[in-house]
Amino acid sequence: MKIAISFLSLLLATACGSTKIVETNPDNVQTAEPAGPDGLKAQMPKETPGFTNAAKIGDIMNFLASDDLKGRDSGSEGIEEAAKYIEKHFKDNGVAPYFDSYRDTLSNFEKTSYNIVGIVEGNDPSLKGEYILIGAHYDHIGIIKEENGDAIANGANDNASGTTTVMEMARYFGKNKTNKRSLIFALFSAEEKGLLGSRHLAKKLKEADLNLYTMLNFEMTGVPLVGKDYELYISGYEMSNLAEVSNKYAGKKLIGFLPTAKEYNLFQRSDNYDFHKEFNVPSHTFCTFDFTNFNHYHKVGDENEIMDFTHMASMVNKMLPVVEGISNAATQEVKLN
Repeated sequence: MKIAISFLSLLLATACGSTKIVETNPDNVQTAEPAGPDGLKAQMPKETPGFTNAAKIGDIMNFLASDDLKGRDSGSEGIEEAAKYIEKHFKDNGVAPYFDSYRDTLSNFEKTSYNIVGIVEGNDPSLKGEYILIGAHYDHIGIIKEENGDAIANGANDNASGTTTVMEMARYFGKNKTNKRSLIFALFSAEEKGLLGSRHLAKKLKEADLNLYTMLNFEMTGVPLVGKDYELYISGYEMSNLAEVSNKYAGKKLIGFLPTAKEYNLFQRSDNYDFHKEFNVPSHTFCTFDFTNFNHYHKVGDENEIMDFTHMASMVNKMLPVVEGISNAATQEVKLN
C-alpha cells in the first residue's frame, strides 16, 4: 500500500502476532451461526474448514519474504525468483495463464517487470463471461538503509501477505473449479513505484473490453486487527455494498469500516484504484493494517518472524465462501453506491 511518509508518525509499537504452526482440523466442519444483533443471516459456513493452515501459509511466506529474494524490488533478480515461484504455484494447481504465458510485461516501467496473471474459467455457460479479478502486489522496495546490520526490506506484511492470500485462493479454485463466474488472479509488480503494475493491467484489460464485475485486492494482511468487532476492513467502504455482501456469505461481521482508512484515503493508495478508474466497478482493498498493529512499514523489520500465519490461514478460509458466493450468485449483487 502506498502510504505517505508522514503517516509513519501514526505507527505505534504493539505486541506482534504469533507464528506458531497450528494445523487446521479438516474434519472440524463449522456450521453458520444464526443471525446476530446486526441482522445478518447466515448463508454459508463461516469459513472453508481445513483448506489451508498456518503451515501452508508459512511455506509460501517463508519463500517470498526470505533474505534470498532481497526485498523483491521490481526488475531485480529477487522478484524474478518470486515470479517463477508464483507461476509454478499456479501451474501446479490448475490455474491457467490468462495471456499466452503467465507473464504480463509492464509497458510503463523502465526495468523489465512482470505482472503474473492466471485464470480459472467459470463453470457456468452464462456467467463465465463475467470476470472477478483477485489481486495483490508481490513487489517490495529491495535493499534500503542498513539498520542493525540488516539492509533487506523483506516485505513480509507488505505485501508477501496479500500475495500469499491470493495464491491460496487461486489454489482453492484451481483445484475445485467451484466458480460460476471466471476468476482472474493477478499479482502485480511495481506497486511500490506508483501502482504501475495494476495501472498497466487495468488499461490493457479495458482496451480488450473485459467484462469486469468487481476487483478484490489484498494488501497487508499478515497481522490481525486488535480491539475490533470485525476481522478485515475494505478501503472505500462506503462506495459500494461489498462489505454487506461479503458479510452475508461469511455469515458474520467479517468485514468492517476503519475510519482511518477513509481519513487517509487508502482507497486511492493500492492496486484496486486503477480498476475503479478504468472500469467504474466495485474495486476495493481488503486489509488488516490499521496504523496501530504494525510499525515496520517500509523498514527492514517487516519480517516473517512477526507475521501471524494462523491468523492468515483463518482469514483465507473465511474469505473463500465470500469469493465463492459472489462468484456464484445468480445476479451481480455487489454494486456501487
